[in-house]
Amino acid sequence: MPEPPQAGPFPESRFGSDAGAAFVLESKGNWWHAGFHLTTAIVGPTILTLPYAFRGLGWGMGFFCLTSYHLGDVLMIRILGVTFGEGKGSGWMFYFVIFIQTAINTGVGIGAILLAGECLQIMYSNLAPNGSLKLYEFIAMVTVVMILLSQFPTFHSLRHINLVSLLLSLGYTFLVVGACIHAGLSKNAPPRIYSLEASRSARLFSAFTSISILAAIFGNGILPEIQATLAPPATGKMVKGLAMCYTVIVITFYSAAVSGYWVFGNKANSNILKSLMPDNGPSLAPTVVLGLAVVFVLLQLLAIGLVYSQVAYEIMEKKSADVKQGVFSKRNLIPRIILRTLYVTFCGFMAAMLPFFGDVNAVVGAIGFIPLDFVLPMLLYNMTFKPPKSSCTYWINVFIIIAFTGTGIVGSFSSIRKLVLDANKFKLFSSDVVD
Repeated sequence: MPEPPQAGPFPESRFGSDAGAAFVLESKGNWWHAGFHLTTAIVGPTILTLPYAFRGLGWGMGFFCLTSYHLGDVLMIRILGVTFGEGKGSGWMFYFVIFIQTAINTGVGIGAILLAGECLQIMYSNLAPNGSLKLYEFIAMVTVVMILLSQFPTFHSLRHINLVSLLLSLGYTFLVVGACIHAGLSKNAPPRIYSLEASRSARLFSAFTSISILAAIFGNGILPEIQATLAPPATGKMVKGLAMCYTVIVITFYSAAVSGYWVFGNKANSNILKSLMPDNGPSLAPTVVLGLAVVFVLLQLLAIGLVYSQVAYEIMEKKSADVKQGVFSKRNLIPRIILRTLYVTFCGFMAAMLPFFGDVNAVVGAIGFIPLDFVLPMLLYNMTFKPPKSSCTYWINVFIIIAFTGTGIVGSFSSIRKLVLDANKFKLFSSDVVD
């Protein structure tokens, strides 16, 4: 006879007593809905930084690291999902993971509002070159829209928005790839130089900064994927949803990385759209194509901000909502409106006040995503399933823990170093995003 399921930190009964879990994490959709959610979580405008990551690694190491993260991400997600799903993780580890994920997801929410505001600014500057509106004003506009959208009560209620998000990610990827090919074949094509930094130390720092950026890009989906694993019934939805998600990943990640780095080489910007629309000189691709790509990015950023806010909403409604009353009851509706408005306002204020992106993305990848994606899963696996110390599995896990701990430490140092070097460009409420 099969063993009875074991209780753990995520018992199904929690959904009957925890209003946050019962309302926000409501799971009644199909596997393709899970695919929409997962794709929105992972495939976002951060893929436009892939050529920038390649410039610190070169062609060979760039492909190697991109593929390694792709394969490793699938493995790590499954290990984390199975470990927590089995309910065998220790209590302190569970809360440690939740703390890191909450902090990271808030950072992603801030970044989504910041980049959406930048997209509005790009469109505005092209339509009104001498306009007086500043970046923080566009961020305020995006924040108001996000406040309105934040009132969708459950993850499931975002399914149609996330389907549109998936289509938008494919749309702007194809537009950007086409624009890069057009730029590379045009008479105004920039010189293609793929050499790395001159000094050995600079090459090392650039490489680890790029590795950290890749960690941040791939790590984006860790929390929604774990949540999908935990929402019963999970296994079928998760596997099919991940298959859809990683099909989109292969199409978008590789095409964006290769086309952008092929055209701009070691001059690739942290947002490849900026390379295609340089401050000095004409655009390197048709304006209508780039404008449409910016619109697609802007719209998808709203969906991404919604997905990553769900963690905070679940935590808030765990204490503020009453599961015995309806999700739209006055008792639950008023606190939801107030708390979600305050949360989104906080994210918008931080985005306006601290408009760093590229450097912060690398720091978050090194400090947050590398431990969460590549150290913690192996540690949890060894703690949960206790493979014999004489087995290959145990020592492979130990090797990965040591290797990626070292990578995270060096990546943190190199990322923070670049942040410090760029600090002279930084001003509170700046009208320009500091890369």
